[in-house]
Amino acid sequence: MSETDTPAFRYTAAMAQDIELRWQEIWAANGTFHAPNPTGELADPAHPRAHAPKLFVLDMFPFPSGAGLHVGHPLGYIATDVYSRFQRMAGFNVLHPMGFDSFGLPTEQYAVQTGTHPQITTDRNIIRYKQQLRRLGLGYDERRSFATTDPEYYRWTQWIFLKCFTSWYDPEQDKARPIDTLVEKLSAEPGWAEKSAGERRQAIDEHRLAYVSHAPVNWCPGLGTVLANEEITSEGRSERGNFPVFKRNLKQWMMRITAYGDRLLTDLEALDWPESVKTMQRTWIGKSTGAHVDFASPAGDIRVFTTRPDTLFGATYMVLAPEHELVDALVPDAWPTGVGERWTGGHATPAEAVAAYRKFAATKSDLERQTEGKDKTGVFTGAYGTNPVNGAEVPIFIADYVLAGYGTGAIMAVPAQDTRDWEFAEAFGLPIVRTVQPPADWENGPFTGDGVAINSATPEGFTGGPAVSLDGLAVAEAKARIITWLEETGRGVGATTFRLRDWLFSRQRYWGEPFPIVYDAEGFAHAVPESMLPVVLPEIDDFSPKTFEADDANSSPEPPLGRATDWITVEMDLGDGVQTYTRETNTMPNWAGSCWYEMRYLDPANAEAFVGAENEEFWMGPRSEGDPGGADLYVGGVEHAVLHLLYARFWQKVVHDLGYVSAKEPFRRLFNQGYVDAYVFRDSREFPVEASEVVERDGKYFFGDEEVRRSYGKMGKSLKNVVTPDSMCEEYGADTFRVYEMSMGPLDVNRPWETRAVVGAQRFLQRVWRLVIDEESGEIRVGDAPADDETRRLLHKTIDGVRGDTTELRFNTAIAKLIGLTNHVTGLAVPPREVVEPLVLMVSPFAPHLAEELWTRLGHDGGLSYVDFPVADPAQLVADTVTYPVQVNGKVRGRIEVAADLPEAEVQAAALAEIASSLDGRTPKKVIVVKGRMVSVVV
Repeated sequence: MSETDTPAFRYTAAMAQDIELRWQEIWAANGTFHAPNPTGELADPAHPRAHAPKLFVLDMFPFPSGAGLHVGHPLGYIATDVYSRFQRMAGFNVLHPMGFDSFGLPTEQYAVQTGTHPQITTDRNIIRYKQQLRRLGLGYDERRSFATTDPEYYRWTQWIFLKCFTSWYDPEQDKARPIDTLVEKLSAEPGWAEKSAGERRQAIDEHRLAYVSHAPVNWCPGLGTVLANEEITSEGRSERGNFPVFKRNLKQWMMRITAYGDRLLTDLEALDWPESVKTMQRTWIGKSTGAHVDFASPAGDIRVFTTRPDTLFGATYMVLAPEHELVDALVPDAWPTGVGERWTGGHATPAEAVAAYRKFAATKSDLERQTEGKDKTGVFTGAYGTNPVNGAEVPIFIADYVLAGYGTGAIMAVPAQDTRDWEFAEAFGLPIVRTVQPPADWENGPFTGDGVAINSATPEGFTGGPAVSLDGLAVAEAKARIITWLEETGRGVGATTFRLRDWLFSRQRYWGEPFPIVYDAEGFAHAVPESMLPVVLPEIDDFSPKTFEADDANSSPEPPLGRATDWITVEMDLGDGVQTYTRETNTMPNWAGSCWYEMRYLDPANAEAFVGAENEEFWMGPRSEGDPGGADLYVGGVEHAVLHLLYARFWQKVVHDLGYVSAKEPFRRLFNQGYVDAYVFRDSREFPVEASEVVERDGKYFFGDEEVRRSYGKMGKSLKNVVTPDSMCEEYGADTFRVYEMSMGPLDVNRPWETRAVVGAQRFLQRVWRLVIDEESGEIRVGDAPADDETRRLLHKTIDGVRGDTTELRFNTAIAKLIGLTNHVTGLAVPPREVVEPLVLMVSPFAPHLAEELWTRLGHDGGLSYVDFPVADPAQLVADTVTYPVQVNGKVRGRIEVAADLPEAEVQAAALAEIASSLDGRTPKKVIVVKGRMVSVVV
């Protein structure tokens, strides 16, 4: 059919665009998706859902990049919009907001390259994102939108940081408390009055939740900043830019997230999260129980943590991380007599060996150091430690498989009971002593299982404490006995540790939240008064970090804010008169603003608090005993399992402990959407070619005249396979794009993008349109006559199925049910209003513009966003039936109609009753039920 033959009222892409843009204007003008708060300026007692139960739905904070959205990005956004629209119609007061996580390296790197200020780029990108999101018909409460770069937003990010700085974790109460309570506690301790002001301040600072530490960090010269472990690839390079990363001891701000290790672990159980994410967090937190053991050494006691203190008698050497603080003090001037090249690495002195090995280890990531194969590397320090249980002198090595950031940075090596220790012992010719009895059929190698203790008794003449023997004891009893002995002798203590490390909270960047901290002349940190927040980023001419050679491991960070000389020095009165202070020149990581944004959505205009108590409790408060509270649904990628999600949980618990919020957790329910993959086409050089220009001929693919190879890959500019939602909206309409994305497969699995398949979603919506509108005249086709019984039953079955599927985010199966009902009604001469109107309402969460248009043309005013979603009539939900022909010796003698799920034995009984007269009293030899098709009786 030519364009001139197209019916005047056909639902084309052009008509879809007109409808969509018009309804988007109506929604914006009417504030259709505004959610009323219980109090404050966003309260609205007249709102149709003002007194309805609440539902808080949100997406993971997007970072607005200059490239805009491709079709993979809005998968989760469309899903939450569908869910929100459905629940709004189902009777809930739905809060569905959207904001922007806009601090970060990409924007700053673009600024360095182009000279464009990061704020200009950020504002432009946010405008672009908002345009794209609106074009998709996403129903956000736009009054609640903000960006983390808005000073009025990061004012409260800085405020929460100050709450961490002015708080400590009280282990007796198992929660954070104001620092004044710590001062009160310390003041009561003996000797406090004799301490100098500096000593007192140092003692207090050691307990703060936000504190300054000299610690091994991941220094990336190529980016000019330090990175968190989570921002580094397994190859030891930065995720952003792929630069090498080195270990350096630097002064940095830290967050004491480890204090919350137990609670972060325990409280996972109350969350409705995917088990895979919970497992990742449990592994990352890594709780272990065992003992701290002190080994004497020339540099003082070396403390190790072990989960198997019962194997202490098998500790034949020690290993320290190359960065361990005692290494330099341990190293003697010369090698002990008799030490061979195997231990020294061929170096003339221990100092040379240690320096060379440290340089080697600094080039590896923590992940590399933990996962590399059997070829263990290390070097002898030249010093020995003393095993506290038998007095044996054990050599002390440094090796990269021990990390400074985990445990104590030192281990006691028990090669007979640990695979890594065994491999290291074999490589360096170290003794191996079994202290756990392996099974009788054990041949060789480390035995890592449980068994009774052997070779585990203090030797004759031992002077390090009372005699102790673990021989013959099972693991649990042996652990208990040796821990008691360690505590009695002062050589150790029972302990619980975590793999989780404190959160590195400093970045040597310009484009981040300034710390609300100033330093006095003695170098002590002080909080900027809350009345002076926000501390706004200064305007500087050069916001690029100092450039370093990417492999210059010995370089040191020089933050760009160090150039803002007028801003750095500030005079203020912090309670003891006006004095001169120096500002912190590091900035916070981009994760800071995204740790708490869900709470600001609840009360975005509140100038007195980061969130009002009543509004927070309404939207996020616990609903029952044991409920942790939090957002009702949080949708985003699984890649944030142990970074953003862990940090957000930590900050939520801090502000909860301090009494500012009622929810213990930020996100009650979490759903991880899958990804949209796309075909990548590569030429003979293996270079990607423009996917949109590839054509298929006879099962092969051609770019021009050249045959190209097709494979799967991520969607991205570098692979030349980007499809934008803008182009989809232009070619098919936003509703078609929405329906296609939601029908591609289960929401939580990856799915391939196939532009040609979008037409299936378009045809479905065209059929829905034709049920209501005559394409030639534009008249309404719907009749008022009642539906027939079959159609009515199918309608209510569809309603029941769509409600259940949409509630559980099974959008693909919900759409399949809507297609089935549409196809059935299409076959009717006059579509009955009784069926069409509920169908339009059910379609509306998926294709809201089309549904609004049809609902209006069906004679309704005011839009359908708050019209009740259809409810199935239980009387119509009869079980599906199936008709079986019943054969006797191959001839049909009757038919039975039974429930489709009727057990086979009952189908047989019904069939025999049906053809009883045909049997003439004969007993069947066989009764065969072919499920859903027939019953065959042999007599």
